[in-house]
Amino acid sequence: MFSEPYDTDELDAIVDVVGLRSQARLNTFREMWYHVFLWALFSSIFIHTCAALVAFVTLRRHKFGRFFSILILVMGFLSPATSGIISSAVIAFVHRASIFPMSPIIALFWGVGQTIISACLGFFRILATL
Repeated sequence: MFSEPYDTDELDAIVDVVGLRSQARLNTFREMWYHVFLWALFSSIFIHTCAALVAFVTLRRHKFGRFFSILILVMGFLSPATSGIISSAVIAFVHRASIFPMSPIIALFWGVGQTIISACLGFFRILATL
């Protein structure tokens, strides 16, 4: 009676991507982008959650400082939602244009690598202003 707006067989479930259960090569742009983006999103959320916990424990007695952890968590979602979408699309476009199939483990490296690069850039940019 109800039709689904998209084909669920085309993209793996989030649990399959994060669990590296898919052993098939990623051939289409959409598959590559999806896997790289999810790894960038979840690794960013993990890093920002750890940072928010440290900030909350450290600043829990400060009048306004305890709320900085909420801003850190929000940035954990916004960073991959803006720059992560674009950079994942660029990575997937280059792989697709070169007709180079991507394995799920390579998508993991690309996604986590994006998070590491953005964390390093953010960390060193702040230190340069001190």
